[in-house]
Amino acid sequence: MQTVNQDGQGAKLPAHETFRVAAVLALVGGFLDIYTYLLRGGVFANAQTGNIVLLAANLAETNWSRAGYYLIPILAFSAGVFVTNLLKRCFSGTGGIRFEQVVLLIEAALLLGIGLLPLSVPDAFVNVTISFICSIQVNTFRKVRNVPYASTMCTGNLRSGTEKLYVYFAERERKALESAAHYFGIIGMFIGGAVLGAAAAKIWEAKSVWICCLLLVGTTLAIRERRKK
Repeated sequence: MQTVNQDGQGAKLPAHETFRVAAVLALVGGFLDIYTYLLRGGVFANAQTGNIVLLAANLAETNWSRAGYYLIPILAFSAGVFVTNLLKRCFSGTGGIRFEQVVLLIEAALLLGIGLLPLSVPDAFVNVTISFICSIQVNTFRKVRNVPYASTMCTGNLRSGTEKLYVYFAERERKALESAAHYFGIIGMFIGGAVLGAAAAKIWEAKSVWICCLLLVGTTLAIRERRKK
């Protein structure tokens, strides 16, 4: 595997695990979350915890049709996990385009299509697609500088960042402080993406999601260039 940069211990990092790539993906994650909230029915399509809770609530009330409504994005997220592993199996070790780049291009293509859809298109269709997109992204890009993270949600990053901060204050371990900075930096970029998404949605509405397309294509090219070095 072609690698770039080094971690604090001198080990080389894969190009897609650099903080710069993680920051852009977190920006996209925040953008998509606010996009679905403001323009597509007031929901957050990135994480499925809320959908699972609402599924259970409707099952308890025997509201089968509504339960099915919340089951669909859950299944879309699960499908994204299957697709990610299939792509990894197909493209790993080929020596050409890496599966991380394929995932980014798939995301960009789907978001390009979403931007073409008018707001009159049912929200459920768009939210399911974005659930799939977020699934393949979070399942593909799992580490930043050798520590696990999530680019489409913040709870785990907040827990891990706070834990690393505690380790630093308790044991004065500089590596823990660096990891905490990476986690909180990712959270900051997620917030920045939500702010950008909210502003863009007011101006370009459905087409505002094309900003994410540009970011994803740019990241794909950046990974490719680094692999050449």
